[in-house]
Amino acid sequence: MKTLLIVYHTMTGGTQQMAEAAEAAAREQADARSLTVKLQRAHETQPADVLDADGYLFATPENLAAIAGLMKDFFDRCYYAALDRVNGRPYAAMICAGSDGQNALRQIERIATGWRLKPVADGLIVCTHAQTPARILAPKTIGADDLTRCAELGAGLAAGLVLGVF
Repeated sequence: MKTLLIVYHTMTGGTQQMAEAAEAAAREQADARSLTVKLQRAHETQPADVLDADGYLFATPENLAAIAGLMKDFFDRCYYAALDRVNGRPYAAMICAGSDGQNALRQIERIATGWRLKPVADGLIVCTHAQTPARILAPKTIGADDLTRCAELGAGLAAGLVLGVF
């Protein structure tokens, strides 16, 4: 039995919608005997969760051109416990951005490189174009096209794990 771990943080709901779309599609790909899909908030995820998983999807909002603080906290708490113990496992990343999301994606890529994870898809950035304090803090609604892209990413990760491609 393989496990896909989806770790996310959200403040305004956008990243949660993205992660849930990926989770639902991954579950559709999963045979109950071959793949477990776990969706967990970053602050609840422990090193044992990382070590027990066979593949990862990391989803975070872009906050001040960086990954969210609680996502960074997750990586800080789990990094050394997983170092040299997750080498070669597949991962992908999703960013819910207000403007461009590239730096947040780079941060996840650098952390994943340190863990020696294998990227299996390009980072997915959904841009909400929230640029004023009111729009930045407002609840987000992710559009259908972007949720479809998130679902495709989740389905692809799940299929790759089930088929042993990764």
